[in-house]
Amino acid sequence: MEIYSFNKDTGKRITVFNSDFIMSRIIQTKKEAHIGCMHLERSGVIGFHQAKLPQLLLIVSGEGYVRGEIENYVKVHTGDAVFWMKDEWHETKTDTGLTAIVVESEELCPFDFMTLKNFE
Repeated sequence: MEIYSFNKDTGKRITVFNSDFIMSRIIQTKKEAHIGCMHLERSGVIGFHQAKLPQLLLIVSGEGYVRGEIENYVKVHTGDAVFWMKDEWHETKTDTGLTAIVVESEELCPFDFMTLKNFE
């Protein structure tokens, strides 16, 4: 399991076409990708299971906890991106609720676009 950041601080200001916004790059795929939105309510859980494909979970609101095969939960917040390799066991849970976008594809390389989150 790897945790990346896609929050505003990791983005780049875009000004072309008279624009003014910050873009945080996330991923690019050449192969087919499945993209979905998961809504976990209070005490919600995505149960412990193996990833069928490499999987990137983007926390877009709320907070929760994620783990890999070892039962060692890591707290995640809005702007965090959790990456699991194919066949990696994992789980996501929340006490207060969270919304996340999930991207699954045979070819995901988040390290090409995002910065690994530093846990202090």
